[in-house]
Amino acid sequence: MKTRRSALSTTALVAVGVLLAVWTLLPVYHMLVVSLSPSDELFAGRLWPEDPTLTAFSTVLTEGDFTVERFWLQLWNSLFVAVVSAVGVLAIATLAAFAVARLRPRWAGLLTTSALATYVIPLSFLAIPLYKAMANYNLLGSQWALILATITFGSPYALWVLSQYARASIPSELDEAATIDGAGAWRIYFQIFLPLMRPPMVVVGIYAFLLAWNEYLMAFLFLSEEDSMTLPVTLGNFLNSDQIQWNVMMATALFYALPPVLIYYAFQRNVSSGSTAGGVKN
Repeated sequence: MKTRRSALSTTALVAVGVLLAVWTLLPVYHMLVVSLSPSDELFAGRLWPEDPTLTAFSTVLTEGDFTVERFWLQLWNSLFVAVVSAVGVLAIATLAAFAVARLRPRWAGLLTTSALATYVIPLSFLAIPLYKAMANYNLLGSQWALILATITFGSPYALWVLSQYARASIPSELDEAATIDGAGAWRIYFQIFLPLMRPPMVVVGIYAFLLAWNEYLMAFLFLSEEDSMTLPVTLGNFLNSDQIQWNVMMATALFYALPPVLIYYAFQRNVSSGSTAGGVKN
């Protein structure tokens, strides 16, 4: 009886897993189908193109259409903004987490709580005030406006994750032993704290990278010149054309989705351990 129940439970879990996988991958599949379809077959309603072609991908790679004439430059812009934003979030969050979890000031609890409270206000409500602030500092049109805004929104969550991990998973005895040996706060931070924080730092770094990589609203508001735009803004501009080239748009989107996927699989082990570690005290 128990064996039968176990088999039924396993079957049900597998069925749910397959259903979720299909539901998740279905949009990606349709993107692939549209990108491989000739222009006259885009709305044929087929599960697979009758005459698949790589023309859309070739158009994107060679910048063969006015909609993607700056594809490589804008891809670089997206990469630059995402990498610098991730580094900035990691720098701020690790320093703040070290201060909160290891130095333990009186205001530590208030800081982490206040940081998370910043997410109460949706980003769309803060877009105009941020636009005004960037205009006051003459940053409109600069990628640094987008970078600073992304760091602002990414740092609170990163601080919370890193401080929780540091409190739960890094013994305070390590700091005490290093202090007895004459190490100061900065030496403890660089030689003890950062190496032990690698798993959650990878998670936070990927989170910050994706936050900047996928950002559209602030990029649309802050970046007006095509040479400084990131690729999400360009993808949005496809819809402003009189005749939308859906196959080229989907091919561009698939190319744009590749870097995050490669980064995730490159750091998969660290992501798995960093997502769960620190949840239970040793």
